[in-house]
Amino acid sequence: MSASSLHQSLFRVAAVQTVSGPEVEANLKDVGALIAQAAGEGAGLVALPEYFALISPDEQAKVRISERDGEGRLQDFLRDAAARNRVWLIGGTVPLTSGDPGKVRNATLVYDDGGRRVARYDKIHLFGFSKGEERYEESQTIEPGSEVVCFDAPFGRVGLSVCYDLRFPELFRAMGRVDLIVLPAAFTYTTGEAHWEVLLRARAIENQCYVLAPAQGGRHPSGRRTFGDTMLIDPWGGIVARRREGPGVVSGDIDLQHIARIRQSLPALAHRTLV
Repeated sequence: MSASSLHQSLFRVAAVQTVSGPEVEANLKDVGALIAQAAGEGAGLVALPEYFALISPDEQAKVRISERDGEGRLQDFLRDAAARNRVWLIGGTVPLTSGDPGKVRNATLVYDDGGRRVARYDKIHLFGFSKGEERYEESQTIEPGSEVVCFDAPFGRVGLSVCYDLRFPELFRAMGRVDLIVLPAAFTYTTGEAHWEVLLRARAIENQCYVLAPAQGGRHPSGRRTFGDTMLIDPWGGIVARRREGPGVVSGDIDLQHIARIRQSLPALAHRTLV
């Protein structure tokens, strides 16, 4: 990224949507092609969905492929893909070892366009849902994180979150002023159909920033169906680009002048008071 490009108003970002299965190498091959496609379309930052490397009916599978922080096949893949495609890469989530041998940290890892890791965020809020025969309890295999994480990208400040975090607006307020929120997800079809779009748009509107939400979207080999609808949303709540279902790339521009105009005309962030 040249020095002059750091000050441009527009910066192209992309979100990858996948329908990942239980075979890690097959998933990485598919994801690698989509990262290259996004880079070829001009994206300088690419974000992957939650569980991009593995979705299995066996919840212990993620524990078995977990990696120590800083080493492992999945981290090598992200590092190499970022450097090879010359993009900032937000690696969905990777299962990293935790203090409990039976659980992992569901970690979002960020690499710059030279392949250097610049941030790690461990998912804080763990999904639990029960409706009829549909049941999920992430706390059985995941150890929660506790730290809010942001990083500086070439165009501005980026806040990190994952999937179920979307329902907790206090997390996003704790980020301070950011230009982009990234939320990798694997929303269930049931909850996504009801709440996905309205919650994403609310987070963009109330924080007056862009939201990039790369998702799992489709019928997985296990039979599970994720909602998809990968989106880029602007600070006024407008949908810049979306993909409803199936593997693919969603791309659009972060417009810093658009952010500035909205914050100037409606200075809601400056009007905040503690009550």
